[in-house]
Amino acid sequence: MHVSRICSDLVKIKSENPPGTTAEVIEYIREFLNGIGIRSTIYGAGQGMDNLVAIQKDAQLMLCGHVDVVPAPGDNWSRPPFSGEIADGRVWGRGATDMKGGCAAILSACETLAEKGGDVPATLTFVCDEETGGENGTRFLLAKKVLSPCDCIIAEPTPALHPSIGQKGLCRMEIAFSGIPAHGSLYPVVGRSAIMEAVPFLEWVKILYNREYPVDASLQEIIDRSAGVLGKEFRIEGVSDALQRLTFNPGTIHGGEKSNVVAEHCTLELEIRVPWGCSIPETIAEIKAHANNAVVTPQEAYVPTITDPLSRIVTVTCEAVQRAWNKPSFPFVQWAASDARHLRGAGFRVIEYGPGEIESLHAVNERVTIVSLEKAVEIYRDVMQQYAGKPA
Repeated sequence: MHVSRICSDLVKIKSENPPGTTAEVIEYIREFLNGIGIRSTIYGAGQGMDNLVAIQKDAQLMLCGHVDVVPAPGDNWSRPPFSGEIADGRVWGRGATDMKGGCAAILSACETLAEKGGDVPATLTFVCDEETGGENGTRFLLAKKVLSPCDCIIAEPTPALHPSIGQKGLCRMEIAFSGIPAHGSLYPVVGRSAIMEAVPFLEWVKILYNREYPVDASLQEIIDRSAGVLGKEFRIEGVSDALQRLTFNPGTIHGGEKSNVVAEHCTLELEIRVPWGCSIPETIAEIKAHANNAVVTPQEAYVPTITDPLSRIVTVTCEAVQRAWNKPSFPFVQWAASDARHLRGAGFRVIEYGPGEIESLHAVNERVTIVSLEKAVEIYRDVMQQYAGKPA
């Protein structure tokens, strides 16, 4: 089956997260693999949040993808978001780029090897909830000790010539400001507003972005090259700063009880993306020191991670990309987070490489080009053959 048809089939199966139900799309993948002679096991985390693993004995490589997608509100789409329509050289719909296109390319590459009578020399993993942090997906499988550390490609969308070898860290926290309630007509003479306590903190937090965090020369070179890749891909000025500096987002803020009552409570959800060279514990301590009359509760934290650019998985994949596109390839690092951080923390050597139109990521009219799907199939097949000792 052509990779575009597999991608279309996957897009048509709704798997928005939340709620995160993936049983139907995982069953499609199970039947597909069974049809080409690959047995797999489904690991359910409950409420239809299913994962699939096809372990190949003695495999030194794992290909991985997530089958959940972000919600797709119906407004402003030129085609229905779950149509999976194949038109204008693309497959259209929610998840086409992130990342059912990558999952389709994995399946198609395996099908090609199976049709030629060869083994598939890679463990295959498809997980249910990358979009909400992996608790029921990759982290669930790691906790169950289903997966053993090896070299890994996650089929997340990347620039065509550049596998991703690292991501900034992240830290999410809740900051609960407290006040002293009083009649609103007497404020600020009487009472203390929890909302107004949050205001100077939000002004202060801006200074975190202006700090520099030095790194060693080899990592700085990778960051500089990555800035060039990301600047070209996203057409964002100052993208180098986004890689090297602590970026922050006050995602939600809720406070107050009534318009005529001085606010007793105000809660802020803050996310920071942590660059290499920045200490998360020291940053949290500083935030606590500046959050007056507030309780700071860290919710999750992950340090920046990176795979050695000279490791086998990086060099083999870059060589396969060069052969497929007939252009130079080199790795980059990015600001986003993915399941790669969980796998690296468990001892895997992980890169991301996959098809997609990155500007349509999480956007309306999400799509993936058929050319990029076909190239990804070629590259995954090439890498698997290299790991099996059968050069392309």
